Amino acid sequence: MYAVVEIAGRQYKVVANDRVNIPLNGEQPGTKLTFERVLLVGDDKKVTVGSPTVKGARVQATILEHGREDKIIVFKKKKRKGYRVTRGHRQGYTRVEINGIVV
Repeated sequence: MYAVVEIAGRQYKVVANDRVNIPLNGEQPGTKLTFERVLLVGDDKKVTVGSPTVKGARVQATILEHGREDKIIVFKKKKRKGYRVTRGHRQGYTRVEINGIVV
């Protein structure tokens, strides 16, 4: 069984025992989370699409760790002006493990 769940404005396709990086969450590792905004639930035989969400469906997850993505280099330049700026950015994430999908 799989589900499409909305977490912090982004959509993720998840299955049981899957590990997903979501936007940084302030909770401690080991905390159990429940995501209520399930947009789609499906398996080999049947697909249920919500309008906008599937009634009574939820995804249960456990926080594993917090981390930061690889560095992204941002370079700005204006020709003939002597303006050059290089900056880096590392986005924070929370890794969660999907425990189950409840319909």
